[in-house]
Formats: sequence, structure tokens, C-alpha cells
Amino acid sequence: MKKTILLIEDNQEVRENTAEILELSDYHVITAENGKTGVELARKELPDLIICDVMMPELDGFGVLHVLSKNVTTASIPFIFLTAKAEREDMRKGMNLGADDYLTKPFDDVQLLDAIEIRLKKNEKRKSPGGSEAQGLKELDQLLTVEKRISHIAKKQIIYSQGSYPNFLYYVRSGRIKTARADKLGNEFITGLFKEGDFVGYIELIENIPYNESAVALEEASVCAIPANDFFALLHSNREVAGKFIRLLSGNVVEKEERLLKLAYCSVRKRVAEALILLQQKYRQDTDEKNFTIAISRDDLSGIVGASKETVIRTLTDFKEEGLIAIAGSKITLLNEERLKSLKH
Repeated sequence: MKKTILLIEDNQEVRENTAEILELSDYHVITAENGKTGVELARKELPDLIICDVMMPELDGFGVLHVLSKNVTTASIPFIFLTAKAEREDMRKGMNLGADDYLTKPFDDVQLLDAIEIRLKKNEKRKSPGGSEAQGLKELDQLLTVEKRISHIAKKQIIYSQGSYPNFLYYVRSGRIKTARADKLGNEFITGLFKEGDFVGYIELIENIPYNESAVALEEASVCAIPANDFFALLHSNREVAGKFIRLLSGNVVEKEERLLKLAYCSVRKRVAEALILLQQKYRQDTDEKNFTIAISRDDLSGIVGASKETVIRTLTDFKEEGLIAIAGSKITLLNEERLKSLKH
């Protein structure tokens, strides 16, 4: 059976030439002209390997890799970046996010096909019945399905508190979780949003330090608590499981750095728009859904934005009057995603 390769490249000439090389080498090729379309195709087609340009409209290559690495069905797909020579320094960021390899443009046919063959062979070996990835992820799955470790969490219930010491790794089986940090005045800043399939609280557990933030259920949720000893035994004995959490840590650092930069340099209006888009990216389940809707308290939204509730409410009212969103109680519906993304101030 032919291997399927997803090629994400905005330059039509490069895309067509590369696709032709791959098809002549007996690969089944699907193509995307931008990162957003590429993510949708990756989720739908589950290719054997992804080749992705770095600089693209809609969503750049780093964004593509970040989104796919968060999804359990796409996280293990081999990922190769295509990059211009001037972007080579950025590849450290790409490799930290979990990329398997990169090719510098212009590249020849042999370089391309060799890189693909090497990555496909390594992936097949890892996935084989006796392979380390298959065994390691099977053991991890067993830890996540022990019934006595699964707790049902009520809305607004605290899972762990800022300042307490970590004894468990938490895995979200259903529902939505937030992590938040409070300052001396009691103001809350939301540091992370999590959904089904995400791990929570692993940074402090791995670093062996008290929690820097609290974890609270945004809605009714189901959480599996893995004892620290069981987690570390698997982490130290299996390279693939360790690699999975290294990629999670790298992605978490990059995401938090980007949010802090936006807090420092973006207006409240821009930050509210960014928060709404972030919620859509985290919690949208149906990619074919025309308008994304989410129920979220204004306190929680202000915690994401890093501004007072009153300021956030005024901004939401402005967005409603401009036709960017609709509001019904706690529910917010995004009516014009592109304009929200393109707000400059």
C-alpha cells in the first residue's frame, strides 16, 4: 500500500514540483496551500508523513506543528520542515517543538527522498508490536485507564492549588480545565486551557517544585490522577514516553512566552480578540462548524486577557456592535473570525 504524504507549501511552483517528485517515487500525495488547510487535512487524512513550509499565510509551520502535536491522533506523525537558508536559525525552535527533520531550500530529489525514507522506516520500527513507542504508549495508556484513579470533578472545583506540592500527574479524560495564577491583590491570570486528551501539572512534577498555579474545572470534568512514582518509573524506563513529555514542555514554554509578549505589547482590544481565537483553537470540536460558540464567564475571560472584567465587557460590547461576535448570556459566538484575527489595535 502506498504511503500517504501531506505537503503543506504556499508557493505553488515548489508545491507542484515537490508533489511531482513524490508521486513519481510511488507516494500518494495530498497538498495544502496554507497551514490552516494543512491542519484540517492532517486531522482528516492522518498521513504517514508531513512535509511543511515554515513561512506561510493563515498559520505558519511552527503553528501547524504545535496544533498537531496537541492532538493524540496526529502527534506521532513524522514531520519534516522545509525552510529557506535565512530561516535556519529558527529550526532550533522547530526541533524543540517536535519536528523530526528539516530540509533547506533549494534541495535536490535525493535529499528529499532520503529524508522521507529514513523517517518512515524509523516510524514503522517504533510502531511495530515490539517497538519502544508501541510498548511505552501502551503502558502509559494502562496508567490512564485505571478506574480507581479517575475522579469526576464539579464545575469550579479545584484540582490542585497554587503553592501545594505535586504528587500526581493529571490527565483530562473529559471536560475543560484552566490553570490560573493569583497575584497579591487576588487578581487572577489564566495561564493555560486544557481539554480531553491533555496532561496538566507535569511541569512542577518533573521539576519537583510546588505548583506555580492552581488548576480548576471550567465545567464538569473527568480527570485521571497518576501517582508520581508510577509516572517517573515509566518516564525513566521508556525513551518514547520521555520524548512525548519533552515535546509537551517545549511547546508549553513557547506558548507562554508568546502570550507574555502579547500581554506586554498588544492593546486590550487585540488581546480580547486573541483570547477568543485561542478559545476557538482549544475547544472547537467540529471544524466544519460555521460559527464557534463557547460559554465562558467574564471573570475567566478577563483572566485570559489579563485585564479587568469591566474592560473586557466593554470590549465585548464593542465587538458585538461591530458584528464580530454575538452574545447570549455567558455564551459568545464568533461571527467574523478573520476580522478578529486581523485586528491591529
